[in-house]
Amino acid sequence: MPESQNIEYKQSWRDEYLKWICGFANANGGKIFIGKDDNGKITGLENYKQLMDTIPNKIRDLLGVVCDVNLKTSGKKHFIEIIVQPYSVPVSLRGRYYYRSGSIKMELTGNALNEFLLKKAGKTWDDVIEERATLKDIDEKSLKRYLITAEKSGRLPDTTGLTIKEILDKLRLLEKEKLKRAAIILFAKDPNKFYPNITVKIGRFGSDDADLRFQEVEEGNLIEMLHNVLEQLNRKFLTKQINFEGLLRIEKGEYPVAALREMLLNAMVHRSYMGAMIQLRVYDNKLSIWNEGALPEGIEIADLKKHHVSKPRNPLIADVCFKAGYIDSWGRGTLKIIDTCKQAGLPEPELQEFNGGLLVTIFKDKYSIKMLNKIGLNERQIIAVEYVKKEGKITNKEYQEINNVKKTTSTQDLADLVEKGIFNPPLTKGRGASYTIK
Repeated sequence: MPESQNIEYKQSWRDEYLKWICGFANANGGKIFIGKDDNGKITGLENYKQLMDTIPNKIRDLLGVVCDVNLKTSGKKHFIEIIVQPYSVPVSLRGRYYYRSGSIKMELTGNALNEFLLKKAGKTWDDVIEERATLKDIDEKSLKRYLITAEKSGRLPDTTGLTIKEILDKLRLLEKEKLKRAAIILFAKDPNKFYPNITVKIGRFGSDDADLRFQEVEEGNLIEMLHNVLEQLNRKFLTKQINFEGLLRIEKGEYPVAALREMLLNAMVHRSYMGAMIQLRVYDNKLSIWNEGALPEGIEIADLKKHHVSKPRNPLIADVCFKAGYIDSWGRGTLKIIDTCKQAGLPEPELQEFNGGLLVTIFKDKYSIKMLNKIGLNERQIIAVEYVKKEGKITNKEYQEINNVKKTTSTQDLADLVEKGIFNPPLTKGRGASYTIK
């Protein structure tokens, strides 16, 4: 049996393997076998009697936990099995915290450690009280905008006649009459007063990251930025402008509004709010958005392209957005982005883990070189498509000239492009007959 999330093999004992035990205790538990190689083959131990005395004591004294340490025998070879149970409280080794993820042991630091400790305490980052905040920090305009949208969704109970405090309480954003962090992120007049980088940075690039042409920064609470970022894109960053009413109407522009809206919502709802600002990059032929925060445990990139269980990093923020109809609670956000782009005739978006966060990219050009290679076009055909994108059309003779081929090859390639639905068939016959992109 190979090493996995719950199994680790070591040929001999070293005290540094206490880190692995710590990692198992902080994750889902597991077993460590001492006296086996990486493939699980028994190599045996000479000092097994000594280890049976020292290992349990070191685990207890340095980790503060108790594990089952069992001596196993196979033939004349002895090995040790250490069974580690998962612990509901955080376990540390000399003040450092380790965690088992897949078959890897990692040390938790920074935001990851903060989220881990909160989780062990039964909390999430957005559910913690913000002692510095008062009701005076809440922006009434943002709250009213939210309530108008929530009323249309029908997911929020009637709030008619309620005070701001009562509404926030109904949204579970108060505890002991004090604001939670989620209330600051969603409705504060100036959330950056409390937390850094509650910001979306928008950059307009050329063909690559080296060609930055201009940039803007949008600050504010989540409700306002959902509106303002789309307005900023429309006003300054997109060539073909879009029209939208609030956040719920879907209309086609340079990019599908529904895809842009869902990308922004996903980034703002699921980001790590103690990390870097959201970065939105607009290129000549694509648009990407990045937010800090690793995928939830048990979810991989492939899962985002199909129905998956919703595991929001910020469940309070997600619940408030759900009640307004901004998102659903079924883990379909990335699916909506993919489906909307397909409906608009655009290539499938690219989803990838990048620099400790999630990067989502949508493409404007459905006939990019990358997509043409996926379709299976040969090099001559790709050159022809690029030529038509620039010149508007191509004749059989021009195809022959740019690819240095004979008429027979040219005719076959062009017929294949028509059959694949990339070129329109010529409207006329003869030497002047030309092909255009569908």
